[in-house]
Amino acid sequence: MDAHLDPSVDVSIVLPVFNEAGHLAEEVRRIREAMDASRYGYEILVIDDGSTDGGAAGLEGAAGMENIRLVRFDQNRGSGAARRVGTTLARGGVVVWTDADMTYPNDLIPELVDHLAGCDMVVGARRSEGGSRKLLRIPAKWAIRMLASFLAMTSIPDLNSGFRAFRKVVADQYLHLLPTGFSCVTTLTMSFLSNGYSVRYTPIDYAPRAGESKFHWWKDTAHYIKQVIRMVLLWNPLRFFAPIGGVLGAAGLIKLVYDLATKDLRVATNTVVLLMSAAAVLLVALLADLLVQINRPRDMVIPATSASSSEDPPSG
Repeated sequence: MDAHLDPSVDVSIVLPVFNEAGHLAEEVRRIREAMDASRYGYEILVIDDGSTDGGAAGLEGAAGMENIRLVRFDQNRGSGAARRVGTTLARGGVVVWTDADMTYPNDLIPELVDHLAGCDMVVGARRSEGGSRKLLRIPAKWAIRMLASFLAMTSIPDLNSGFRAFRKVVADQYLHLLPTGFSCVTTLTMSFLSNGYSVRYTPIDYAPRAGESKFHWWKDTAHYIKQVIRMVLLWNPLRFFAPIGGVLGAAGLIKLVYDLATKDLRVATNTVVLLMSAAAVLLVALLADLLVQINRPRDMVIPATSASSSEDPPSG
């Protein structure tokens, strides 16, 4: 068992907060009521990510808030940084990520943890897309999800849901990879899937956001795409490079047949370039895959098994 784990704490709920004063207390109350009625011992880690509205400070010393731990950043570092620090400090074998903006059904956290039995991560897959600029967000997120599903070789109903529960001992292996922004949830999902850990999805309703959104459509979407590709290059580069090399090779072979049939067995320069480019890309793919296999840790945490009993609280 991890030396930092506390046997009395089954679940650590990490709650990043940035200027959520208008509804933070209500969100914490909703989480506490649900967890108090459950069979799980818990703690709530409120990570104040440089808030300027004083909302998180009101939790300190408040009556009945003994199991809340408040961590403050002097400046805004991003949702990913807050989640990484909260997960590192967590004392429970199971960590729950959620938000404090009233969008996620935090009263269902105990049920989310129940679904974790026998797998490594449970993600709340949203039934509908929220937020502003839906005409841009929905197709962009669909395209990124399709790309991630192809690269990870599995269906991903919701790539960037912030409502999830996972085994801390597994996530600890990948916390150093988390970026500071919203794409941290994408990074964790891709890291689990690319390393053979099970990810289960359960449908949830997604409510309208309380307060002002911190999501920047173009910048954060670009980060999502970059992180998906980065994670695949890190864990399974063949999945990224092989299709590119295959397309170049197929185009080169078709052009080669065309040249031989129409140019008196002479081969055009651009045909040679296509075939050499395909060979170079495939060679890079093989070398990258070799480096990944050489550097893959030999002491990875054993994935959860379906033999785990749902009657027992999840553990690390």
